[in-house]
Amino acid sequence: MGWFRPNIEQMQGYAPGEQPQERGFIKLNTNESPYPPTPAVLRALRAAATKDVRLYPDPMANAVRRAASEVFGLPVGRILAGNGSDDLLTMILRAVVGPGRTLAYPVPTYTLYRTLAQIENARAREVPFPPDFRLPRGLFRRGDAATIVANPNSPTGTAVSNAELSRLARAIGGLLVVDEAYADFADEHALSLVERHRNVIVLRTFSKSFSLCGVRLGLAFAREEVIEGLAKVKDSYNVNRFAIAAGVAALKDIEAMRANAQRIRATRRRLARALEDMGWRPLPSQSNFLFARAPKGAGYTAGEMYRALKARRVLVRYFDAPGLDDGLRITIGNDREIDALLRHMKTIAASRAG
Repeated sequence: MGWFRPNIEQMQGYAPGEQPQERGFIKLNTNESPYPPTPAVLRALRAAATKDVRLYPDPMANAVRRAASEVFGLPVGRILAGNGSDDLLTMILRAVVGPGRTLAYPVPTYTLYRTLAQIENARAREVPFPPDFRLPRGLFRRGDAATIVANPNSPTGTAVSNAELSRLARAIGGLLVVDEAYADFADEHALSLVERHRNVIVLRTFSKSFSLCGVRLGLAFAREEVIEGLAKVKDSYNVNRFAIAAGVAALKDIEAMRANAQRIRATRRRLARALEDMGWRPLPSQSNFLFARAPKGAGYTAGEMYRALKARRVLVRYFDAPGLDDGLRITIGNDREIDALLRHMKTIAASRAG
């Protein structure tokens, strides 16, 4: 219609996982936690509803920044809060990656990176992962305004070491963004790199391990000069009163979150073993999900299994894209949900055999 910039009219936009409006689905497609927020967080949300919500929230969400400083051991000036980590990614591209500049990242990965680059009319340089999902050699070059590594990666669940990330930070000329949405389910995290490298930003979210997808809260950790630059381009009041209250309570009750993360890791190991017994080939996951490739010669494809599960009101994620279309990404649910998933998968597989 001529109202939008050409790059906006031509782009597809990010496609989030399906959110069914009907009840009765086993929902293992969007990497939400199977466990509710802690009672302390729920009390904080209820208390926030009784306060004067006619007033704007603190524009810098300083209560969250102070609580995060106490938990993670970094100064408040090295922490910035956002409306989910997606909001922080938007700030980074708005501030750093503009028209004619390049954003680099390995693929397959979180497809929002491409969308954000398109919005800014920037170039997206997508470097394919090798089969072992180590950082691709083509990522180690100067000239890119920013490089993003989702670690652990989605949709594969694989992770690279801090040593590799540190080597990448030294090799590139721009900012390195380590998107750690799933760090609480992993064996290692990258916050120490903020102290060692001036060009590193580490992102965290409260959506996954803290069970707060619906609140929308994320954190960025970086050197003071980077945080100051990002704060200049953020929305005025980007974190609302409820998110601030929930975030502070969640950080003060962090051991409860860590206990839930351990439960999810245990269920992840059980699911991986069960899938292997069925002939599926799960990738080594450091996340709250598994990406598993379908058995060869089983009489069904990953896409067919996805559709058959959906017909039985079990949602998993299928990516109809090269390198991913032979597998399914399965969120780690609670034990009851995983038992039901496996039961349905076995029934479907048996019906296609022979």
